[in-house]
Amino acid sequence: MALAGTAQVDRDVLLLGAATDEQAPQRACPADALARHQQVLAVAAPAEGWSGAPQAVDVFGVLTGEVRISHGDRRICGNMHDARTRDSRFRAGVGMVVVPKAGEREPIVVSWATPLKPGWIPTVRLGAPSPVQQNDTARLLVRAACIAVVIALGLSALMGYVTAKDRSFLIYVAVCLVFVLWQAVLGGLSGYPEPWLPVHDRASWWLVALSAFALAMLLPILWRLNGGDRLWPGSRMGQQAVLWGLVAVGLCVPWMGLSALAVVAAALEYVYVLGCVVCLGVGLWALSRRDGYALAGLLALAPWWIMIIADALDARWLTAYRIEVLQLSATWFLMMSAYALNLRLGRLRQQRDAMRQLAETDALTGLPNRRAGLGLLARHMDRAAQEQQPLAIGFLDIDLFKDINDQFGHETGDQVLVAVARALRGAVRSQDDVIRMGGEEFLVLLPGAGHAAALARLENVRQQVASVSAALGIAGLAVTASIGLAVLRPGRDDLAGLLRRADHAMYRAKRAGRNQVCDAEQPLRADTPLAV
Repeated sequence: MALAGTAQVDRDVLLLGAATDEQAPQRACPADALARHQQVLAVAAPAEGWSGAPQAVDVFGVLTGEVRISHGDRRICGNMHDARTRDSRFRAGVGMVVVPKAGEREPIVVSWATPLKPGWIPTVRLGAPSPVQQNDTARLLVRAACIAVVIALGLSALMGYVTAKDRSFLIYVAVCLVFVLWQAVLGGLSGYPEPWLPVHDRASWWLVALSAFALAMLLPILWRLNGGDRLWPGSRMGQQAVLWGLVAVGLCVPWMGLSALAVVAAALEYVYVLGCVVCLGVGLWALSRRDGYALAGLLALAPWWIMIIADALDARWLTAYRIEVLQLSATWFLMMSAYALNLRLGRLRQQRDAMRQLAETDALTGLPNRRAGLGLLARHMDRAAQEQQPLAIGFLDIDLFKDINDQFGHETGDQVLVAVARALRGAVRSQDDVIRMGGEEFLVLLPGAGHAAALARLENVRQQVASVSAALGIAGLAVTASIGLAVLRPGRDDLAGLLRRADHAMYRAKRAGRNQVCDAEQPLRADTPLAV
């Protein structure tokens, strides 16, 4: 058959690697590992014997030690924590594909060491290679995805710390790190594609120690998420005792023998169940007291309770997929914790914004105060310089305000200030363009306004202030304002200079008889009397 064309390497296709004469590694089962294999399963052939079709065997849930699979003269051994020892067609379990002769009755034999925890029995899947391998790959994807999500949550919390400078985010990052290591050992990814943790034949010790560390963080967080801190503010010492007690247990694990390790593993399971019971009760009580934040805690508890109930009922699905369910539950818990942490970040931002609002807002009028106003004016000046746009300001002082206070009282004086502020807000395009500088003085910012436009707009402002008297309806009260206009002179005015020119123009308006707008460029007549 003639080929339509020949692909050229590096132009039409990228060819990596080269031919090899290296043989597939044949790994003998370690004698010391086989000596510990007290559990043996002989998978019997059907009554009529094997069909002659390929048979795939995949073993899951053996958390420590070697797994041996044999049929006739063929046998393999694999370690969950070293992917190099396993058949590369199986990623999440230890598997092998055998092709028994048609009619042959010799069983497929699987053996493993007795599990540290009696209920944690392995799962053996038998079937055609394709569906068995697909199931194996799906398990690997779930395990890897859980770890990837936890890593992403940890990185997100690290960025949250950079933003908020709240050490709760750093604590959450540490929690994510512990759960990544725990999941890696639990699911065998500590040895994939080759070992990156020194687990070796100490998987049971690693798993129990990391379980203690994970539980040390899980229980206090569940307590807080379910409202324990809010119901009992003095419970912090109890949380610390639980946390450091479990950490101490985890640190002692490397020096324990197998019998002591089994006792500690069982005790940790009891502590876990008891903690879930207590946190559920606290969460329901907090929710009954209308504590909405406890809902996140109850949601975080939900998968753990599903596991506890399923374990009590000896559910087959939990036995078959225990590792994946554990990892999914842990990942869900961390997601709910991240949700609560984001709520905390939102509250911190609200508090910060409220404090900033208090620090930069005049309490009486609601306008930006002098501090905020000067910052706003500086930004307008920078923008005017960059965009080569005009900028004008009006410095406004309520005429004879001291007399208003003396004649009508300070309460009326406050009403006048509030009414003038309202009139000024209505006369400009943005509330932020009006600032209360202190006392009876206000500053009006007119970005983009040239000399003529600014003069016209400030004249409108003056008229709006003059209308306050009628709006208040107080007999004998007359409210007017003197306003000084200054237009920014590029390259000649700084902030203080611009304000000084507007202030001087305002005093010119007072000397000229009050209730008028005076331009800073307008010369002052020497014979103009000072109005008092």
